[in-house]
Amino acid sequence: MSTPTPPNNPNLPPKKAADGTAKPGGNGHAAGQKSAQPGPGAAAKPAQPGQKPAAPGAKPAPAQGAKPGAPAPAAKPGQKPGAPAQGQAAQGAAKPPAPAPVKKPQPAKNRFSHIDANTLQLARKLEDLGFLDGPQIEALYEEMQTSDARLGELAIQRGLLNEDQLLQATAELHGMRVANLEDTVPEANAVKLVMKNIAEMYKLVPLTYEHDVLTVAMSDPNNMQAMDDLRNLLNIKQVTPVLGPAKQIERLLTRAYSTEKEETITSVYAQIEADASIGANSMGRETSIDIAAIEEMASAAPVRKLINMVLLMGIRDHASDIHFEPFEDEYKMRYRCDGVLYEMVPPPRHLATAIASRIKVMANLDIAERRLPQDGRIELNVGGNPVDMRVSILPTLFGESVVIRVLDRTNVGLSLDRIGMQPDLLAQFRAVIKKPNGIVLVTGPTGSGKTTTLYSALSELNDVDTKLITTEDPVEYEIDGIVQCPINHEIDVTFASALRAILRQDPDIILVGEIRDLETAGIAIQASLTGHLVFSTLHTNDAPSSVTRLRDMGVEPFLITATVEAIQAQRLVRRVCTHCKTAYEPTREQLMELNLTPDQVKGRPFFYGEGCDKCNNLGFKGRTGLYELMIMNDDLRDMVSRGASTDAIRAQTRKMGMASLRDAGLRALFGGTTTLDEVVRETVQDDDA
Repeated sequence: MSTPTPPNNPNLPPKKAADGTAKPGGNGHAAGQKSAQPGPGAAAKPAQPGQKPAAPGAKPAPAQGAKPGAPAPAAKPGQKPGAPAQGQAAQGAAKPPAPAPVKKPQPAKNRFSHIDANTLQLARKLEDLGFLDGPQIEALYEEMQTSDARLGELAIQRGLLNEDQLLQATAELHGMRVANLEDTVPEANAVKLVMKNIAEMYKLVPLTYEHDVLTVAMSDPNNMQAMDDLRNLLNIKQVTPVLGPAKQIERLLTRAYSTEKEETITSVYAQIEADASIGANSMGRETSIDIAAIEEMASAAPVRKLINMVLLMGIRDHASDIHFEPFEDEYKMRYRCDGVLYEMVPPPRHLATAIASRIKVMANLDIAERRLPQDGRIELNVGGNPVDMRVSILPTLFGESVVIRVLDRTNVGLSLDRIGMQPDLLAQFRAVIKKPNGIVLVTGPTGSGKTTTLYSALSELNDVDTKLITTEDPVEYEIDGIVQCPINHEIDVTFASALRAILRQDPDIILVGEIRDLETAGIAIQASLTGHLVFSTLHTNDAPSSVTRLRDMGVEPFLITATVEAIQAQRLVRRVCTHCKTAYEPTREQLMELNLTPDQVKGRPFFYGEGCDKCNNLGFKGRTGLYELMIMNDDLRDMVSRGASTDAIRAQTRKMGMASLRDAGLRALFGGTTTLDEVVRETVQDDDA
């Protein structure tokens, strides 16, 4: 088989034969071989020596001896038009120029990327059953962008569905049985097994309990995780769900527990004292290392009931941490709500081992190990909402101290519009986070909402054409579309090593949980210099002092000026409950704490919360943020390069018009959002710093 010849390139000079003469085609033809005569549509004749090659797109020159404009010779019968004549060599013909590369059309962005997989499956099932059509479903998707309601709820509100149709589609989708609960009477042993607060939290009704199998009625089939939670909380073999209408379940729940006296922590303590295996008679076993005895105490029904009640109370009150603390003569239980610790009714001192062991069992920790700290995790699904609990066990002088960090993913609205930032400040922050590269720092003490602010920024930037990667310790909230890498110091997965690996993953935006050392800071700076946008946090009192913190780590000033785009400091203050909000006149002593005079606040209202059922008689409901945003400009960069002090940088930011944390606190105070004491508590350190 002959080797195919390369195509003729008009931009190269014709090749020379052995005798120095040019080959007619320049494509490997033998000397003296004639070129093929072009037919209609055939390629142009190759250039002769000394002749300029034809320009791309020009018409082919007429054959030698032919008049310009004369028609080409007709093709022979049976010959394809434009094909070379029989016996002519086709190798000498030049290939036509390759067409210009056509850019692939960019895929259209999915308008319904905000719709989760469960909703999409339900919509397809409703369409298959003929209850909804395509345009109706798309209209509901559009409405879900601005509404918190679910697909089925919106369809019922619009009159497109009835409850029976939605229930039928949901049951078929999940392979569950639909139960009519109008005439159903729950069995007494099932109701006794499941406490009322557990049934209310999980929005289900216990129906029967036979052979260690509990049957419950529920209205949300997507909350199947609740079945596993109940099985673990109640220590039973199996939980079988049936599906029922939400209104019927609410009525049945009221009927089922109408005669039941609601259990309190005090009543559970009484049950514990009555149990000989875990009551006061068992105090001698507190220092025992008998594993069987410890397991028996941890699995006792009253102890399980107590722990379940405390955990559910913490979740219901949106607590961030739950503390179990052993002391010499007492045992305390406290939980932190809106940044403040509140004490619960203390349990008997001798329950310390049983409580710690039960929590260890739930977190899959070693109940026999009491000398070393341990860390674990409890995953619950309360009312269809995932709740992640991080367990920390610390051996102390009088027993094991247990702290549970509650990460309720539904407790945080991951939106920049919800974190309490003023509109003018929010517009500046949005402009900063949309820059193509650089470093954006959020600073403040532990529990000041730094993670929430960064997650909200990432949620806004989370798009199909942007690659986002985070490295955190721990990963607090899971977000679809973002690659999240947890830190694990036991196997040397540190911020620095993780960040080094992330740079090989082709990211556009990177979140580093915290810059703790020079190595992490150096890699973050290199990432921003190579075209990445980097978000991270620091622990400083305010925005100007962050520059000093970076310099103290060993970061060169010229690198700070080249990479840092903005630094935001923030605090969280409690909101005054809107249901019991009351105006009052502050005293002169209270105003002096904020360096204010009565004349300065004349005509401005001050508020506090009296306490009501909505806020658990605390006077506060939720928290909001106080922010100061320092955007780097040429003046600030010059000061950083010259090594200016924190006070000098702070004075310059004031001249630029930057509002401090104290200014943000006063704005929230005068707006009736928070109280004078809250502003003093969270911002007085800034002025003293």
